[in-house]
Amino acid sequence: MFSPAPDSGCMKERLEELYAAYNRRSFVHPDPLEFLYDYEDLRDREIVALVASSLAYGKVEQILKSVSAIILRMGTSPFDFLCSSSFETLHTGLENFKHRFTPGADISLLLWSARTMILEHGSLHGSFMAGYRDQHETILPALSSFVTLLHGDRGKCCWSGFLPSPARGSACKRLNLFLRWMVREDEVDPGGWRGIPLSKLVVPLDTHMHRMGIMLGFTKRKQADLRTAVEITRGFRSMCPEDPVRYDFVLTRFGIRSDMDYEIWFDGFH
Repeated sequence: MFSPAPDSGCMKERLEELYAAYNRRSFVHPDPLEFLYDYEDLRDREIVALVASSLAYGKVEQILKSVSAIILRMGTSPFDFLCSSSFETLHTGLENFKHRFTPGADISLLLWSARTMILEHGSLHGSFMAGYRDQHETILPALSSFVTLLHGDRGKCCWSGFLPSPARGSACKRLNLFLRWMVREDEVDPGGWRGIPLSKLVVPLDTHMHRMGIMLGFTKRKQADLRTAVEITRGFRSMCPEDPVRYDFVLTRFGIRSDMDYEIWFDGFH
C-alpha cells in the first residue's frame, strides 16, 4: 500500500510548477485529445472522445491517423451520424479499417453499442450516470457498469481485450483517459460531464505513468494493473485530494515530447 513520502510538500510544489508550465493546449499535440476541441456539442464530443481514447495505444502517429479516419466517416456531427446509422452501415463502412490489433469490426461494435446507449439514456453521460453512486469511493463501479453496456449483446464474446473492465482487475487506461477528458475541465481537458466529483477519478495508468508512480514513491508494484493504478491515484490524492488526476497530462508529456526531461524536473525524488 502507498505511504506518503516525507518530502510530499516539496513534491507537490514541483508538480504545481510543472502543471503551470505545461498544462496548456500548445503542448497537447501529438495527442488524440486534440480531436475533442473541434466539437462544441457535448453529444458529439463524448462520441469522439470514446473513439479517440479506445484507439489510444501504439505509436502516436498511427493513433492520430486511425482516429482521424473514423471521425472523417462520421461527418460533421458524430451524434447525428450514429442516430441515423444501421448496424450494417457501420459494419460495411469500417470493414477495411484496422488499428494495430483492432479491426473495423470492433469499432463498428463499439459505435453500435454507443448508439444503443444513447437511444436508451439520451447520451453516453446518461449511460455512465445510470451506474454511478455517490457513496462509491471512486468511479470504478460505475465504469464497470459502463463497460458492460458498451459490450452489448453483439460484442460481449470478443471484446475483453479491446474493452477491458475494472471488475476483472484491468487498469483500464484508455477508459480512465476518456473519463479524464470528459469530467475534468481546464485549459487541456475540455470536460462537459457534470455530477462526477474530480476526486473520484482514477489515474490512466500507462507505461509512462507507471514509471512516474514508482519514481515518486507511490507504488512498488511491477504490474500495471488496477491495484497499481489505485495505489498511484491514492498517492496523488494525498497531495491533491480534490483532483488526483490533475497532473496526469503534464507527467505523460515526458514520454511523448523530446523537449521535456524528467531527470531535470524530478532530480532528488529517485
